[in-house]
Amino acid sequence: MNNDIFTPLVSQIKGNIWTEGLFGLEKENIRVDKNGNLSLTPHPKTFGNKRKHAYVTTDFSESQVEMITPPLPTIKETVGFLETIHDIVSLELEDEYLWPQSIPPVLPDETLIPIARFDDEGKEAEQYREFLANKYGPKNQLFSGIHFNLSFGEKLMEMLYHKSNSVMTFEEFKDEAYLKVTRQMLRLRWLYVLLYGNSPVVDPSMELKCKQSPFTIDKHVIGLSIRNSCYGYQNIGELYPDYSSVQNFQQSIEQMVKDGKLASTKELYSSIRPKFIKDPKHITYVELRFIDIDPLTKAGISEEALHFLHAMAIYGLLSEEPDSFDATAQSHANQYHGYVSLYGLIPNPHANQEEADVWAKAKKHIQHMANLLQDLMVNNESIIKSIDVANKLIKNPKKRKVYEVLDGILQKGYVPFHLEKAKSYLNASQQKSYNFIGLEDMELSTQLLLREAVKRGILFDILDRKENFVRLKQNGNIQYVKQATKTSLDNYASILAMENKQVTKKIVREAGIRVPEGYEYTNAEAAKTDFALFKGKAVVIKPNQTNFGIGITILKENTDETTFFRAVDIAFEHDTSILIEEFIEGKEYRIFVINNEVAGILHRVPANVVGDGNKTIRELVEIKNQDLLRGKGYRTPLEKIQLGEAEAMFLKSQHKTFDDVPANGEVVYLRENSNISTGGDSIDFTDEIPDSYKQIAIKAASALNVKITGLDMMIKDYYQEARPDNYAILELNFNPAIHIHCHPYKGKNRKLNEKLMDALGFKTI
Repeated sequence: MNNDIFTPLVSQIKGNIWTEGLFGLEKENIRVDKNGNLSLTPHPKTFGNKRKHAYVTTDFSESQVEMITPPLPTIKETVGFLETIHDIVSLELEDEYLWPQSIPPVLPDETLIPIARFDDEGKEAEQYREFLANKYGPKNQLFSGIHFNLSFGEKLMEMLYHKSNSVMTFEEFKDEAYLKVTRQMLRLRWLYVLLYGNSPVVDPSMELKCKQSPFTIDKHVIGLSIRNSCYGYQNIGELYPDYSSVQNFQQSIEQMVKDGKLASTKELYSSIRPKFIKDPKHITYVELRFIDIDPLTKAGISEEALHFLHAMAIYGLLSEEPDSFDATAQSHANQYHGYVSLYGLIPNPHANQEEADVWAKAKKHIQHMANLLQDLMVNNESIIKSIDVANKLIKNPKKRKVYEVLDGILQKGYVPFHLEKAKSYLNASQQKSYNFIGLEDMELSTQLLLREAVKRGILFDILDRKENFVRLKQNGNIQYVKQATKTSLDNYASILAMENKQVTKKIVREAGIRVPEGYEYTNAEAAKTDFALFKGKAVVIKPNQTNFGIGITILKENTDETTFFRAVDIAFEHDTSILIEEFIEGKEYRIFVINNEVAGILHRVPANVVGDGNKTIRELVEIKNQDLLRGKGYRTPLEKIQLGEAEAMFLKSQHKTFDDVPANGEVVYLRENSNISTGGDSIDFTDEIPDSYKQIAIKAASALNVKITGLDMMIKDYYQEARPDNYAILELNFNPAIHIHCHPYKGKNRKLNEKLMDALGFKTI
């Protein structure tokens, strides 16, 4: 037994610091065709060089996609990142699906299984896969799963180190911690499999061999987790590394290579691996490799399951070890794990007569885990809930997910059940192709930009989540981006010019481009005094510096002094100076310019509802806001329509209130301004607008020396070519949203996130 320095530290540190850490996931997914057959097509070209891509590569076969998340500070973000990669990959496949199961579908002859191919620099990786195919068989290589990479928080490890008064270096102390977790998790991995194992059926086409007698149904081998059982992929012969120290561990594996048991150190298949990433002599994190793909979740793994694994790791670190984990102990642990994996579906399984039944043993460990978290004063809801769920599964094993999977297979068939799931997950990916899951609190435009970064294999850091400030990195190209469109492409002076509408008007007018005529005011009294000047004229009252349509009021009739005064006050609430301008007739179009090219044009229809003769305007708004595309804070393609003061004022100008009932088919507008941020609808007009208007937009952007802008132009009749009197530029926006062009209410996705990445100099890996 190892000299335990960690168990005595239970009483030293309290609180949720125990649940902090870094978490990463790697998921292998087989691609299948529409009929559920193994796909024989190459790895999707859209992801570029599979050897260099940070997030999307292949495992053994061209047919086996591997998705990799970076290390992230929460399990929620990690699962969300994996699900986002899953969505991106799914949407790029042509007539194919991602198979939602660790066990492969019905397989062809093994000679037809395509081994992953690489470029010239990756020939060694290719040859290694050919070696594995010859030694273990290509079908066995298609067992797929999820790897959970876990490291404890650096602050926690430092505190433990100081409390221990150890003579070791800090790095050596962390090595001891991760080695203990490795040993304990190897002893306890069966517990996770008992609760979450979910690879219950193997098709005869796998041609598996095992000394133990399996259950069969319709010629299919069944069990709890076939992937983790003796039928699963494992090394030939018994191999027992020395986990007593890092040096002994590495030397023991090197000896296996010298003895010819392994071709290289990476051939060692183990349910748990210490990983040496930052330093070849010290452990960076522990990789848990015994996780089945969950067919009942799109990501293939639930947050709940990962929180339980995290709880197991904490328990492993702080619980006493029963032995030194020598070859005999490892053999017993392997056998117990294999037994539970194969026979965990039978009632009251006993691995042998000397031990309690598996469920009684599981109950004892989970109770100890619960007591430990209580002693540590951990009140993290997610990790505590995972223990509660484990207790419920122990009381009622039939509630395990594996039974739902088995029932589905029995009712529909092995391939049809999983294929139906795959199709439903693809549909879900298509319905929300704009979110970066786990980062939904960020602006939608930023989410879209980060999705494109993942697709291209570009590394990124979120520097300030609240401010949507990110850093993108690829081969020495480092770009800082705020809110998706504030970039280094534009200089500060140009941004300030766009922010100031009066300055924008002067510069654009000097370039020979029409802008609305009007006046600037620096105090409300002066503006109100000039009511007589504007009375009876259609005007726009807005802050000099604003965005997203904030503080803007449009008065078409402008006969009511009270309404005019209130519009002035609203504008001054958002700036120290305001503009009162002529209202330009026509329709407003948002023209997005990137690097002197028009990338997209939208007509934004003001917030509106269509009457049915029965419901009030208020009720119609509430119904329209139920659309899943509508949300708040630029996190969905459309914004919810508000029922505020500005809307009430505009309805009043139409002699209406929220409680009026519009006639059937009557369109009622609640805003004059057409900003999506105030509930407007977006309609793509990129292909319809004549080039003459596009050239005016490019000329205006050039006048302000800006590379990225959302230019708002009023056009009286877009069927007519541009003339000096049939259009006007209202403003240039310095941080225009891209999501309204990527996911318009009607029309094409103009993929501005791709065009922005191109402009920033990023290519697919």
